[in-house]
Amino acid sequence: MDTMRDRFAPVLTELLDEDPRVAVVLAVIGSDSFAEAARRHPERVIDVGIREQLLVGAGAGLALTGLRPVVHTFASFLVERPFEQIKLDFGHQGVGGVLVSAAASFDWPSGGFTHMSPGDVALLDTLDGWTVHVPGHPDEAETLLRHAVAAGDDKVYVRLSVQSNPRAWDVDGERFLTVRDGGRGVVVAVGPTLGNVLTATEGLDVTVLYATTVRPFDATALHRAALAAAGPHGTPDVVLVEPYLAGTSTTAANDALADVPHRVLGLGVGRRELRRYGTVEEHVAAHGLDPRSLRERITGFLGDGR
Repeated sequence: MDTMRDRFAPVLTELLDEDPRVAVVLAVIGSDSFAEAARRHPERVIDVGIREQLLVGAGAGLALTGLRPVVHTFASFLVERPFEQIKLDFGHQGVGGVLVSAAASFDWPSGGFTHMSPGDVALLDTLDGWTVHVPGHPDEAETLLRHAVAAGDDKVYVRLSVQSNPRAWDVDGERFLTVRDGGRGVVVAVGPTLGNVLTATEGLDVTVLYATTVRPFDATALHRAALAAAGPHGTPDVVLVEPYLAGTSTTAANDALADVPHRVLGLGVGRRELRRYGTVEEHVAAHGLDPRSLRERITGFLGDGR
């Protein structure tokens, strides 16, 4: 099966052919995948070299001219390094664009911490008005990328990963999906964590919500599911499983349930830096996001044999 990033360049090349408003801005990474597109659309496929601040600034400049820029590189170089440009060039100037990252969290362990960005979504959370898509399968990545490019002048972040769920779901770029119904708690699985969450919660009486668009946060879906799964004690228990910094969405979940006594547990990538390269699977396990660890943490939180 191809990866989300394998799907990215062909889809965007198709969009470049179809829509004269679409442009792509690169900083060396990924440029080979757009070689043919650059020959057909040299004025709309721009490689700025290894200059990440310029990458974002150039994207915002294209937006000021009326184009719909798609800006792409690894997450650490797209969100963390040029964060000031995201804040000012897009946010302060009031223009939109699509940021598409790769190498999510720890997708390329041998690249070291410079190529990891578990805090990208939390960092964007400090800014106003960003839509954040976290697909869990290449088919979902294509759907959400098309949504993002077609989203008028909105500011959109699409987070691609080499991690993937076994199957794709019919995502719409807005709502959480109910994958499993239960009566003793809610588990929200974000993007590529769904496969492990479903394995971890097999046989547990919990509702599983699947989130591929996390900003705006689907407060309505969580509120409805939490009330339905409050159990006999009447206090909803919610577990968030995110493929980035643990606790990134706990505030959003708490806000969604502000009128209901509740408990929230945020699971995800820990703050401690893991300095040995290892493999993606080893990092997943080290952060407690493998099925066995998730089951232990979820059942420990829910208690009462749930």
